[in-house]
Amino acid sequence: MRYAVIGGGPAGLYFALLAKKANPADEVLVAERNPPDATFGWGVVFSEETLGALRDADYETYNEIAESFARWNAIDIYYRDTKIRSRGHVFTGISRKVLLNILQRRCQALGVRIDFEREVTDINEFASADLIIGADGINGLVRRTHAELFKPQIAIHPTKYVWFGSDLPLDAFTFIFRRNDHGLFQVHAYPFDART
Repeated sequence: MRYAVIGGGPAGLYFALLAKKANPADEVLVAERNPPDATFGWGVVFSEETLGALRDADYETYNEIAESFARWNAIDIYYRDTKIRSRGHVFTGISRKVLLNILQRRCQALGVRIDFEREVTDINEFASADLIIGADGINGLVRRTHAELFKPQIAIHPTKYVWFGSDLPLDAFTFIFRRNDHGLFQVHAYPFDART
């Protein structure tokens, strides 16, 4: 089989490595528009259940991820100057950039071809592929090209979403809710390495 994966984020790379691992004779190509060290976002969080699935699917990748993540088992909720802590929720966080680098190395070790800085403008470039995987995001080419088939429903809302980084030490998933003259603000914070 010949696979063409459009988008080299975590989902596209993980599909590619699992496809190649399942059948090393298959051709697997990932087309990623950005360079290998570019990323958008900060960290990625995995639940204990998700980590178990990663371990079962590809132990080598799981092991490298496990060596790089921060781990916690509590959720803190701050609301109206009250802190509520709930324990027993095992989560881990990892830098998105570190995760991408782990997946890129594993893909390349298995023989997946990754074309960085390749902007795909027409999915017909991959007409000879047996399967095209659209891992290029909500506004991606694959979804737009076949909108009549996928029927995406995208709605714009007034809510603002912003990523910020902080060196505030956290030992839990932290949710802060504060209301002021501008409306309700919510913080969703978590550790993903020893410094962040």
